[in-house]
Amino acid sequence: MTVSAGALFLAVFLACAVEAVEALTIVLAAGTSRDWRSAIGGVIAGVALLAALVAVLGPAVAAIPLQWLRLVVGGLLLIFGLQWLRKAVLRASGLKSLHDENAIYVREMAAANSATAVRRGMVTDWYAFTLSFKGVVLEGLEVVFIALTFGANQHNVALAALAAASAAVVVAMVGIAVRAPLTRVPENTMKFVVGVMLTSFGIFWGAEGAGARWPGADAALVVVVATVALFSLVLVAVLRRVGRQATGVTS
Repeated sequence: MTVSAGALFLAVFLACAVEAVEALTIVLAAGTSRDWRSAIGGVIAGVALLAALVAVLGPAVAAIPLQWLRLVVGGLLLIFGLQWLRKAVLRASGLKSLHDENAIYVREMAAANSATAVRRGMVTDWYAFTLSFKGVVLEGLEVVFIALTFGANQHNVALAALAAASAAVVVAMVGIAVRAPLTRVPENTMKFVVGVMLTSFGIFWGAEGAGARWPGADAALVVVVATVALFSLVLVAVLRRVGRQATGVTS
């Protein structure tokens, strides 16, 4: 496996795992507090919709000329990556509260318990069905975008799809085993890593799409990732220090 292929698999796997953990929390709340059959039905419907989107959009994305694809995808990945990285840096520096799956689970459980049970057709509990469906689709759309763009840009949609599917299966199996939100998963750290990866790929592919040629070809991606990671960690240290000074706390 080449450097870029390995980085592609890792970035898609981690991004999908993060989104899968968040979707799992919503599905667990729907199934535990309402009706498991309806919740699982919502998951199946959501996965089917995402699969249809991949089937429709995959060939269209792959048909775009490679240089234009890399320029557009690079720009979009920079937008996504910098958003993820900004939140991750703020969380790591203590300027933004950490993402808490347990708190989200409690909130979703409370909302589900207070909702009225309604049956529609073959769906026993429409609220549980729609809650799971929306959770899977909303969290899965980013994964579809990342898998499609990464896969098409590297002419390896199969590898990107394998990474996404692997992450979803791993998270689902762990979720079935523990029947609880995956609070021990280092989600905030994973989001930091994903933010670094997406930003790095955005810089790398965007520059190639604009006509630049990287020294060492794909091997230059390692340097880009290391540089973005180092800069992000420096930002965390600086912001943490600024935050302490603002609150009058000294180290």
